[in-house]
Amino acid sequence: MAENLNLFTSTQEVIREALTKMGYDESVYELMKEPLRLLTVRMPVRMDDGTTRVFTGYRAQHNDSVGPTKGGVRFHPDVDEEEVKALSMWMTLKCGIVDLPYGGGKGGIICDPRTMSMGELERLSRAYVRAISQIVGPTKDIPAPDVYTNSQIMAWMMDEYSRIDEFNSPGFITGKPIVLGGSQGREKATAQGVTICIEQAAKKRGISIQGARVVVQGFGNAGSFLAKFMHDAGAKVIAISDAHGAIHDPNGLDIDYLLDRRDSFGTVTTLFENTLTNSELLEIECDILVPAAVSNQITAQNVDRINASIIVEAANGPTTLEATKRLNERDILLVPDVLASAGGVTVSYFEWVQNNQGYYWTEEEVNEKLEKKIVSAFNQVYDLAHSRKVNMRLAAYMVGARKSAEASKFRGWV
Repeated sequence: MAENLNLFTSTQEVIREALTKMGYDESVYELMKEPLRLLTVRMPVRMDDGTTRVFTGYRAQHNDSVGPTKGGVRFHPDVDEEEVKALSMWMTLKCGIVDLPYGGGKGGIICDPRTMSMGELERLSRAYVRAISQIVGPTKDIPAPDVYTNSQIMAWMMDEYSRIDEFNSPGFITGKPIVLGGSQGREKATAQGVTICIEQAAKKRGISIQGARVVVQGFGNAGSFLAKFMHDAGAKVIAISDAHGAIHDPNGLDIDYLLDRRDSFGTVTTLFENTLTNSELLEIECDILVPAAVSNQITAQNVDRINASIIVEAANGPTTLEATKRLNERDILLVPDVLASAGGVTVSYFEWVQNNQGYYWTEEEVNEKLEKKIVSAFNQVYDLAHSRKVNMRLAAYMVGARKSAEASKFRGWV
């Protein structure tokens, strides 16, 4: 049978298995296998040269039985309906795993922000908010940054929503600049969550972070912060990669130097000769491997050549289901994406809470609360995997799906 590389159908596959393992009937799976709502919008935007371009955007709301939906908005040429649906389902799982009062949402616009001016990006951001304004809001669906979107784009979106609503609505969106109600620690939150998962996994495997050999695939927001956190904790980051290739030094790379030299898209390997490919990077012998780039990197084709004790997924769907099973058989500890990268949505929740109460926390308070949430979630998933003799991915889906499944039953939906 051909390996399933489709994120949407493979997510459905694991959700079905998780719900079956927990004893839910088919109607619960029927409810959770697709988002409750998917809005497709078309947005005319005036470009700098005077022409008008019409962009297509999406907003998926997977399940709002627990509370408002929550999830990022990505600007990318490859955005499509199926990806947005799959990612909204993952957000439901993430929120369930870290026990947040949210369901999952996700949005995206088909565009290439790298070729657009600031004025064009602002007009597009505002057009998107106008197009989806009826189904979003602080108590309905709360957007956030994602691929190629940032705090400036969130600020424009918040301003547009506040104009429509006719009062200041900081709780409509998270990932904002601090002066507009953003939270301390938000920018580093995803990498911070991955770091906490690495520390917990290393403890379970008796590996000391001090001197541990770490390989990080991807040097964007999550990958670069993560490499820095690991480096500062005394680990040896022996290889990193970006879209153009990978660099490797068995004695450890100078992460501060690389961070200093990378461009705004996280590219740094072009400055070096003798680079490796991204697939060669994955097979380097190490203690901890962190795929922090794109999906479908560890597959049935290369899984037997993976040479790590622990894999912590910072990217979305970097390991296929077939590869997950094989890693489990080889006793390699895999910390799945829905758990490892839940730091971002956790601190987004903290931001929303601070907006709602109008009282703001210090970075220390945010980090302390984040650590508590992620450590508790990690132990719950790890213990369930052991007690039910399932892999960590299935255990995470069981923990993540339970909250929405229960809430849907109590509401009388199923």
